[in-house]
Amino acid sequence: MKRLTKLIAVVFAAAALFITTQVKAQTTPANAFTFSLGAAVGVPTGNAHNYSTFNLGGTGRLQYGITNNFAVLFETGGDHFFSKKIPGTDVRYGSYGVIPLKAGVKGFIAPHIYLAGEAGAGFEVLEHGLFKDGQTKLILAPSAGWANQHWDVGVRYDSFSGDKNNYGTVGLRVAYGFQL
Repeated sequence: MKRLTKLIAVVFAAAALFITTQVKAQTTPANAFTFSLGAAVGVPTGNAHNYSTFNLGGTGRLQYGITNNFAVLFETGGDHFFSKKIPGTDVRYGSYGVIPLKAGVKGFIAPHIYLAGEAGAGFEVLEHGLFKDGQTKLILAPSAGWANQHWDVGVRYDSFSGDKNNYGTVGLRVAYGFQL
């Protein structure tokens, strides 16, 4: 499963690189920085599905347009996983979150339609203390979406892997951005 996730991320990134060289979408201004603030909601997959019902997060993304249809991305934020009740009790599993630091690429394949791929590290934050006993995870995140000069709506899969505890989220991100 881990190899499949990595393969999907590489395919998205390669498609964005190769396809966008021919597209004239002009949604990403060349040689310009854009900053966006976003909200994300997701459904946990893998091991996280056993302990969590859904996750909410916020992101800050800095984007630099290499060409009018291809950009590099730098993103951080936070995701909180809302815990389930332990079966047969009224007690919930411990709450946790992830602070991601990611870099990636975004390429427009048609006017306003993009494919993106990001990779980075995720730092787990556990209920009983910031980073206490939390693990650092490799994050791979392919995504697809729609964007104009200010709005960005995308669907993505975030894969968190490492230390034999692998999980992910399938989510929706809605963001508002402005040129710097």
